[in-house]
Amino acid sequence: MRKVGSLVVLMVVVVLVAVWGQVFAAGVSPVLDRIQEKKELVVGTAASMPPLNMTTKDGQVIGMEMDLARLFASGMDVKLTLKPMNFNDLLPALEAGQVDMVLSGMTMTPGRNLKVAFVGPYFASGKSVLAKMVNVGLVDEIAKMNNPDKVLVALKGSTSQMFVERVIPNAKLVLADDYDQAVAMVRNDKAIVMVADYPICMVSVYRYPDAKLGTLEKPISYEPVGVALPAGDPLLVNWVQNFLQTLEKTGQTKMLLEKWFKDTSWVSRLR
Repeated sequence: MRKVGSLVVLMVVVVLVAVWGQVFAAGVSPVLDRIQEKKELVVGTAASMPPLNMTTKDGQVIGMEMDLARLFASGMDVKLTLKPMNFNDLLPALEAGQVDMVLSGMTMTPGRNLKVAFVGPYFASGKSVLAKMVNVGLVDEIAKMNNPDKVLVALKGSTSQMFVERVIPNAKLVLADDYDQAVAMVRNDKAIVMVADYPICMVSVYRYPDAKLGTLEKPISYEPVGVALPAGDPLLVNWVQNFLQTLEKTGQTKMLLEKWFKDTSWVSRLR
């Protein structure tokens, strides 16, 4: 019996070696291999979600996530290419191989995670609202917003859109391609409220003082923000996990957050 058992174990080992040999021969890290071969890391971002990612008057894409992207590229010893696009187009671009990863204030939701991998969170956000101070009394409760005569705006394809559709279903929801468009609707009285992540709302208050905008004192939900990565590349996922953990343990993540959230000198540079 011992000989039979040993033979079975040996056969299993041989089969596993053969199978994994084929897998490794085919390449188990297609995206990471592509990055190394091209010597280029392509990162998708909306470039319109301050202070995580944003565009300056002279066309530079800056922000906490862009600093993170540069650290990733440096760690891989490759050049960094940023690929700005509408938020709603980011995950399709990732799945199509047009970008290697997405850094764009993206919440790690179960639905998104069914399609792509996530590593994080490197930042925790939450839902808030942006409105003119004169309208705050009209929207300080969900029930007041939940009727057809209230026009709300949210970013297309975002968790803010999902939040409104689930929690405030009776309001009229308008979807914006980017936050600049969404904030402009509130400033121009085209929408009474923008539903968005708390940092976006807070930055907008400081960015447009003449508009007399207001937001909540603290977020009303918890949303973990992470790096979106292509499915089917475990080595790339492992690399990003280890890199983020090192940044966290060495205090670099905290330094990045303080740089972009405590020092607001960058606001004047935005377009």
